[in-house]
This record gives sequence, structure tokens and C-alpha cells, in this order.
Amino acid sequence: MLIGRAPVRISFGGGGTDLEAYYAKFGGVVVSAAINKYIYGIVTKNFDKNFQMISADYQSVFSKPHDSAGDHEDNGDLNLATAVVEHFNLDAPFNIFVASEVPPGTGLGSSGAAAVNLINVCAALAERPMTKQEVAELAYHIEVIRLGAPVGKQDQYASAFGGINCIRFEKEGVTVEPLKLSRQTIKALERRLLLFFTGNSRQAREILQRQKESTYNAEEPVIESLHRIKDLALEVKAALESGQLTHFGDLLHQSWQYKKMLAPNISNSSIDEAYLLARENGASGGKITGAGGGGFLMLYCETEHQTKVRRVLEERGLHEMHFAFDFQGSRVLLNTGMLDPALVWDDDQ
Repeated sequence: MLIGRAPVRISFGGGGTDLEAYYAKFGGVVVSAAINKYIYGIVTKNFDKNFQMISADYQSVFSKPHDSAGDHEDNGDLNLATAVVEHFNLDAPFNIFVASEVPPGTGLGSSGAAAVNLINVCAALAERPMTKQEVAELAYHIEVIRLGAPVGKQDQYASAFGGINCIRFEKEGVTVEPLKLSRQTIKALERRLLLFFTGNSRQAREILQRQKESTYNAEEPVIESLHRIKDLALEVKAALESGQLTHFGDLLHQSWQYKKMLAPNISNSSIDEAYLLARENGASGGKITGAGGGGFLMLYCETEHQTKVRRVLEERGLHEMHFAFDFQGSRVLLNTGMLDPALVWDDDQ
């Protein structure tokens, strides 16, 4: 048996500047944190000669006979998983079961984490060690270059590395800089950040595609908003490293105002009303995680106001998800050794 996991993430600032359309010209900066909600992959030996993949989240199954050639068919919700398996030329009688602790499409970078997790699992099965940087880059390549997803580059790096980081994106490459935070700041931040589920976001792809096109076309309002979002991300980094958490909350609020300018449907009346209600009851700032349109509402709120904020949001039908930070990143939790020496792995893949 082999078990792997990869964390999802919350982003504090800079979202949107990790799209290649922006960072290739201007350089991007994202400050984000991996959290202890995970995508899991469990691999077991199959009793026949077929390869099988099962997704609990999408209630989908994909299988192919042993030694059959990959036909690159559309496998629906399992396209990402099958693309990773095909990259490693994984041709063995295995079952791969994939499940997530968070609903897919809710702005926590779950697709990037799923790609990272599957790459780690397949690399372990194929006995091909990979660095965290290599895992993140391959995950991005498969998601964006091969499958054409209009997503940025932050999710794969946040999941692969774990921790609270300032991630810089340049045309030449990506650097991951862990924030220099005291233990006291980390614990205070965990206590004061709240996540509320607003409902599934199925508009993220359209929102990101619109933002990507606006950036490529150098539409001035979008570019100027992204410049300001990047500047605020650097201010977020400075505020966290200096322990100025009240200022951090204010910066979240400012960044959210600029984010809403990037594309239509990033927010809606329901989100706006919930956010205003939270602010009126003591939250100082926040944002919708991910591209927008739904998902999780992240808030910064001092502990003395949290009871009121929780009550008013829960009365509106929002549900809180408790979390802590993850500092391990993607990893293999268990590997009892499954590789059959008779199996052939194509090293050219």
C-alpha cells in the first residue's frame, strides 16, 4: 500500500499576479499558507491485470486493461489524474483512490493540490525521486500546458512546499521564501483567521479565463489593479513578519476591493452582504478564496468579536471550517513497497 497527501491553501495577497499573462511581463508575488486540509491518494494492488482510478469527490471511475496504450480520451472529472498517470507511463495492476477533505472548486487550490499529490504518489511508485520544485512545476505543466486550465502557478507551489510563504513568479522561474514569523504570530494568526463555506464555485474557470484575456490585452483597469494587488502582497508580508496583525486585517480588506475589479462575477450580492455583515460585527478584513464567485469566505477577526461574527454568518447559512497551518507540504505517508520488478517503466516519459 502507498498513501500520499497534499495540502490545500489560503492566499493572503497577490492572487492573479501568478498568471503567466501577468508575471511574464511584470513579475508576480503571492503570500499564501498551506492548511491542514488535504487531498489524499491511496494505492493498492489490483486483483486482476487492470489499472483503475476512483474519485470519491466526483464519484467517477476510470480503468484500462494492463499493457493497453493510452488513448488520451476525455475522462471527464478524472482528466487531471489520468494525465499524471500517463506522464509516468504507469502501466500496472493498481487501484488509485483519490479523495479530498474539501469540496472541489471552492477556491482552496484543490486541483493544484490534487496534481501535486498524484505526482508524488506516481513518482514513488515509479521510484523516481523528485524535488518539491520539480513536483510543483510538473503539476503546473500538466494542468495548464497539457490540459489548458486557465489557472495561475501559486496553488502547485503552496501545496508542494507547505508553510507560509512569499512566492515570487518571474519569466525565468519561481522562488519560494518562507516568511520569518514568530511562533506567537503563527498561533495568533491561526486563532484570528476564520473560514466560512459560502457554496460551491463553478464560475472560477470563466473568471480566470476573463482575467487572463484582460491581462494579455493589457486592459488598463485590470493591469493597474494587479499592480496594486502585488504591492499589497508585499505589504502583507511585511505586516506578518513584524507581527502587525491588525494592519494585516486592513490589508486584506484593501486587497479584496482591488480583486473585485479583475473580472465580473468575482463577487455577488450574497457574498457582498455576508462580507459587510461580518465587518459590521467585528471582522476587519477578508476575501473570497481563489478566483471568486463562491467557495470560502476568509476573514480576519479579533477573538473578542468572533462569537458575533460566527452567529450572524451561520444565521445566513454559512458554515465554518476550522483549520491550522501545514508546514510539511505534500508527502508520502506510507509506502510498503509495491513495485513489481517485472513491470517496465519508460524512462523517457
